[in-house]
Amino acid sequence: MRVLLGEDADLSAVYAAPDQPWLRVNMVSTVDGAATGEDGTSRSINNGVDKVVFDLLRELSDAVVVGAGTVRIEGYAVGRKPLVVVSRTGSVPPTQRSARSGQVLMATVSTAPHLEEARSLLGGENVLVLGSHRVDLARMKDELVLRGFRHLLSEGGPHLLRDLLDQGVVDELDTTVVPRMISGSHRRITDGPPVDAPLRLATLVEEDGTLLARWFVEQ
Repeated sequence: MRVLLGEDADLSAVYAAPDQPWLRVNMVSTVDGAATGEDGTSRSINNGVDKVVFDLLRELSDAVVVGAGTVRIEGYAVGRKPLVVVSRTGSVPPTQRSARSGQVLMATVSTAPHLEEARSLLGGENVLVLGSHRVDLARMKDELVLRGFRHLLSEGGPHLLRDLLDQGVVDELDTTVVPRMISGSHRRITDGPPVDAPLRLATLVEEDGTLLARWFVEQ
């Protein structure tokens, strides 16, 4: 399916998730593969078209899953949707430390050096201990679904996307390719050891040269 945003497309229908537990990841890059711009964040490469779908995917989600490093780099504020921070250290990012109970959850490991601090800041019931040295992301998804978060949105970053794919947790990958080339040594939308995840294109949305693709991950 190819949809033009200017044709009054019902994007809520285009991006509707199946009526089942579902984890989608939303990432942006330039044509030459850069996932960040000159300031080291995705904000310096995204555009208004990407923002429309970015906001829609958040609205359609029950909770947002993000790596702790991305929360810090991108300066995430406390939002309307619960935020699940994935961290092997258990360190709660500064912008999330004043959140109300239940607004921020932590997915971490039993060996995390800041585990007790996370429990103190967020509440023990909001800290998910999922493994000893590596966060078990499949267990994380199951635990969140049990809490009523059936439709999960991850916004990366690249390390977390790689790990989600490696552990077979991603159902859908939503990509924005903005019509820019910036060269340099910027990160891609995945980062880490090789992983092979076959994808099936479901929809392609185009507006002013920006391409927004919805890919289903072949399990």
